[in-house]
Amino acid sequence: MSSKPLSLPFGIAEIQEYIPHRFPFLLIDRVTEFVAGERIVAIKNVSFTDPYLQGHFPGNPVMPGVLQIEALAQASAVYGRLTEPNSSSCLLTEVSEARFRRMVIPGDTMVLNVRVEKRRKNFFWFQGEIHVDQTLAANIKFSAKLD
Repeated sequence: MSSKPLSLPFGIAEIQEYIPHRFPFLLIDRVTEFVAGERIVAIKNVSFTDPYLQGHFPGNPVMPGVLQIEALAQASAVYGRLTEPNSSSCLLTEVSEARFRRMVIPGDTMVLNVRVEKRRKNFFWFQGEIHVDQTLAANIKFSAKLD
């Protein structure tokens, strides 16, 4: 992990210093905000060339809901690694609620807002929201564990 001071926003090269995900499964493009003990905000630009959209669905591509959850989980993993730099990983442990309110399609920019609801030792409970064009696209409650 980088020893240089945190400078926001940061992009894919810096994100890859904090989480192990790589193309085609790296689902965040930029981190724009980080407040220790509170929140992280990340961006995912949805492109027609994203490999999972080729079959979901042909002629009418839609970002799968499970990958929207994964994008929020990846943002929370960056949060966890920024919060506890000596941890080796941050793993999704539970999704307790997920509501999808609008389709996410190629050309959309997902703004991933992850807020810490509670922390106990190395466990975090998060509230995640995805906005597209300032409209709520999904909201998810989930938890993660630092290792």
